[in-house]
Amino acid sequence: MAKADQTQGFASLAVAAEAPFQEPVVLPLQDSLDLHPFQPKDIPSVVEEYLRQCQLEKFTQVRLIHGKGIGVQRNIVRSVLSKQSTVLSFGDAPPEAGGWGATVVILKQPA
Repeated sequence: MAKADQTQGFASLAVAAEAPFQEPVVLPLQDSLDLHPFQPKDIPSVVEEYLRQCQLEKFTQVRLIHGKGIGVQRNIVRSVLSKQSTVLSFGDAPPEAGGWGATVVILKQPA
């Protein structure tokens, strides 16, 4: 996966009234994001913000870990990805990186 400065982070966009924390939670920016801790309703905003931050930090490839299950989170993730102008392509991760339980995303680089 592409590497960038991992000291930066991104904030989840949870609504304060629904979140257990007063302020947004800042996560370290890495080339993969495990979506298991997030509620399905929060996945679109988390993925959108994550992709924005990754592009700003010049990541070219990232992996979104959604799990295998029955495919609910996978479908949500892929629906979000299909609408993002920052996404060049996406598909299942290789078997050693999660197979169909993760999606590898190739990001466009700003001009």
